[in-house]
Amino acid sequence: MDEKKNYHFENFDVSFEPERRSRERHAVSKTTPKVETPKIEDNKNETVKIQLPKMPKIEPKKLVIAAVALLLVVFIVIGFVSCASASDKGNKKNNEDNAMSAQEMTLENAKISAAQYDYETAISQVKSLEKYATDAELQSLVSSWEQAILNLVEFPHEQITHIFFHSLVYEPELAFDPENGNQAAGYNLVMTTVDEFNKIIQSMYDKGYVMVSMHDICTFDEQGNRVDHKIMLPPDKKAFVLSQDDLNYYHVQDGDGIATKLVIDENGKVVNEYKKLDGSVTYGDFDVVPLIDRFVEKHPDFSYKGHKGILALTGYNGVLGYRTDSVYADINDPNLDPDQIEFLQNNPNFNYEQERAEAKKVADKMKEDGWEFASHTWGHMTVPSSDMDRVTSDTEKWKAYVESIVGKTDVLIFPNGSDLAGTENYDSSIERFNYLVSEGFHMYCPVDSTPYWQQKGDNYFRMSRRNLDGYRMYHNPERCEDLFNVSEVLDKKRPLPVPTMEEIYG
Repeated sequence: MDEKKNYHFENFDVSFEPERRSRERHAVSKTTPKVETPKIEDNKNETVKIQLPKMPKIEPKKLVIAAVALLLVVFIVIGFVSCASASDKGNKKNNEDNAMSAQEMTLENAKISAAQYDYETAISQVKSLEKYATDAELQSLVSSWEQAILNLVEFPHEQITHIFFHSLVYEPELAFDPENGNQAAGYNLVMTTVDEFNKIIQSMYDKGYVMVSMHDICTFDEQGNRVDHKIMLPPDKKAFVLSQDDLNYYHVQDGDGIATKLVIDENGKVVNEYKKLDGSVTYGDFDVVPLIDRFVEKHPDFSYKGHKGILALTGYNGVLGYRTDSVYADINDPNLDPDQIEFLQNNPNFNYEQERAEAKKVADKMKEDGWEFASHTWGHMTVPSSDMDRVTSDTEKWKAYVESIVGKTDVLIFPNGSDLAGTENYDSSIERFNYLVSEGFHMYCPVDSTPYWQQKGDNYFRMSRRNLDGYRMYHNPERCEDLFNVSEVLDKKRPLPVPTMEEIYG
């Protein structure tokens, strides 16, 4: 395996407060006046005698006026009845149109499922349509999918590569500014620009790569036993796993050309918030999540059964750009660091519970869109070199302040390129492994530069990941050739040569 590298920068000192916006929607309530009709009692056991009043004598002129008035009333009533009838017909037509829209939506979803190699779901969706039994075109579509199933082949697990990124650089001029010293050099080392990322993904798509989940490879039952699964793809397709580290948008990255958080826009899509140096805020696709979402919208066949990447989260600065850790609940908390104190001072109306609720809404939407979450430890801890007390307390914090927002996970993506062992198997002699398994973690991801490396145990799955960053592209371009051509991808705004960790930190 590759040498272990520290990808976390402790000396970032830029503080740049992200702007917070609250969006409230007020529904206007419309009430209809209540009209009460008189109650009529029908006494069936009594004979009702009706005493007609004596009619007054009516003059002929007045009688004509009354007749005209009566005709007007009749016409008005007929008009109301006609309008009501037309309204009923219109409502019936609208209901029919809505039913048609629902049918069309089902068909559209079925086509997406088929494009993402989930033919069984697609067939089931089309067969549920009312017109399927008499529609030759739909029947032909189902037949084509049934044939496509026969052409699928099992993709070997051991040939699945796993790539990963950190937060992407949206404005290289800011991230790589020489005046930022080691911080800029660190970004150059371990970050990828938006332009580079887009070219990498396009190249992989062109080469036939399809994004799968680690849970497409295997899962674990209630007793913790591994259960393997088959990944069925066309013969010209290749499976890969995508992950992203530190999707937290740390305070230290503010103002460095990196997005500040993830939000749900007015169209219900997850996008980035990005704060410019002039203080203005814009929203768009500036990092891995929305860029992949948009790419899959255009190319659904890039995703296996709708599955996307795995997002590794720490917790000490919150998650997804939301300040959700416990220290943000009290500006007088002694554990607050200077960046956190400055954030709270600059946001006097900060509402901790609301912040957590907003973060959970975004996380839920991301899971609905096919994303998964993993632990990156609460404090970006190097697990094998930390004592057990710290491993325990850190895990408890992650479960309390991160899992409570993003949900349970059985995936641990090690920070700092670390691992619990070398290439030998994990076993019960490794104290940290025993503890982590007892806490529900069965999948473990270290860092490696080889195309693929896996290890399967009875109660765990281990999968190494390839860092596609400045260091890898500049120093080992040959190790990227199966995915893309570095000369066509490398951002011209990236300063060269890309430094090494030793050159930056000694």
